[in-house]
Amino acid sequence: MRIALVNPVARRDEGYHTMGSKIPHLGLQVLAKLVPPEHQVDIIDEIFGLDVTESSLRPDRYDLVGITSFTSTVTRAYEIAKMCRDRGMATVMGGPHAWACPDEAARHVDSVAVGESDEIWPQIIADAAAGRLAERYQGGLPELREGVGTAAQGLRPVNGKYDVAAIQTSRGCPVNCDYCGVTRFNGSKIRRRPMDEVLAEWNQTAKPFIFVVDDNFFGTNDKHAEWAKELCRRIIKEGKRRLWFSQTTINMGGDPEGLRLAYKAGCRGMLVGFESFSPETLEGYGKRFNKKRLDDYQKLVDGYHAAGISLFGAFVIGGDADTMDTVADTALQSVRLGVDTIQITNLTPLPGTRLYDRMLADGELTATDYPEDWERYTFTETVYKPKRMTPKELDEAIFELRHAAATEPWVWKRTLRTLLRTRSLTSALFIHGMNKGWKRMAKLQVPTDRKRFGYMLNGKNESDRMRRIRRAFKLFNGSAAT
Repeated sequence: MRIALVNPVARRDEGYHTMGSKIPHLGLQVLAKLVPPEHQVDIIDEIFGLDVTESSLRPDRYDLVGITSFTSTVTRAYEIAKMCRDRGMATVMGGPHAWACPDEAARHVDSVAVGESDEIWPQIIADAAAGRLAERYQGGLPELREGVGTAAQGLRPVNGKYDVAAIQTSRGCPVNCDYCGVTRFNGSKIRRRPMDEVLAEWNQTAKPFIFVVDDNFFGTNDKHAEWAKELCRRIIKEGKRRLWFSQTTINMGGDPEGLRLAYKAGCRGMLVGFESFSPETLEGYGKRFNKKRLDDYQKLVDGYHAAGISLFGAFVIGGDADTMDTVADTALQSVRLGVDTIQITNLTPLPGTRLYDRMLADGELTATDYPEDWERYTFTETVYKPKRMTPKELDEAIFELRHAAATEPWVWKRTLRTLLRTRSLTSALFIHGMNKGWKRMAKLQVPTDRKRFGYMLNGKNESDRMRRIRRAFKLFNGSAAT
């Protein structure tokens, strides 16, 4: 049997789907690894463009088409599924959106895989080959051993080439944020892969840079941290030389040994979900883990930098206490804190989260013409009614941030600052690439934003918010006056 695994993209805006480094869709590589050798498997990844999809997905080439999907990409996923079904190919859909909305997905595909698919994927293949594909398969939370979680590192998409490699060492997150579905989807327990299997895959990667896609690499307690530190020791001793980037919680900044080992093992950056500087907003997000450490943010950020590791700070705007001024305030505080690259996104109520359930029940959602409106759930557009501003006002405030990112000469300044703070040339170069990508994305989005808001920002009509945002991009360090 011939199998195609497809990663669709959202087309509404450039968003975070197609810009920057071309990172593998690890879930598809993991499923590809599980395909028995008597079958053929290809990956089609639309981060390289949509033009190959229609021409490649033909019944003379494929018998089964597996489609993954996030919420923002499911509109496109359903279009692909319809095309495949019209052409006589069997279709199966999995991923976070199919897990959250299986009945909706079932209206568009022949079969729906709900939850983690490692254990059910071989059965799906066998059933499809026998012509008895079930309408639904239910996955669980398997132990990550005996190859579960291992990716087909050597398999490249038929329509492009990835820039980096991706590896997962664990699944699950105990933090359980209100707007995040990871804890529901992957569980609150952090499940670890055997270190021997991680090291074997690590050494098979051909790319010099790896994205370790764990939702929480270091974890939230001493037991989690010790596992991560032991993995770093093993990488130092047995692993091929690779630089890497991952995601973790802010507490890692308070563990000098863990940070030292991570840097020595090749870590040059960590994405940390700061989310907000407001205790009220953090409480509303269910981010009490951060709220307890809010007064230690500076000390923890300094801990990362002292070890040579740069910080990618993620912030979410749109909580009940947030106003239009929150974007500018967050940008300024982030720079003063020393965050090396900043991601500020709209609060987005994704299906499968407590936030979505609550907003749906309270009638607060403004984009409910499904499935078309799912493509608006991109983290760059407000799809609900914020408490202290209108949806357009929140979008406008974040537009001002993108406009400043696109027009201010700030990238090299941030690179130099990271170099001085971390004393690591490779960490500074990593941040330089990240910030160049952000600036490039902002430049592409600004014309669309201008059309939407109907005005151009300049010195004559700039708000005080906009001036403070520009100041954030001009600041070199935290000692500048407000």
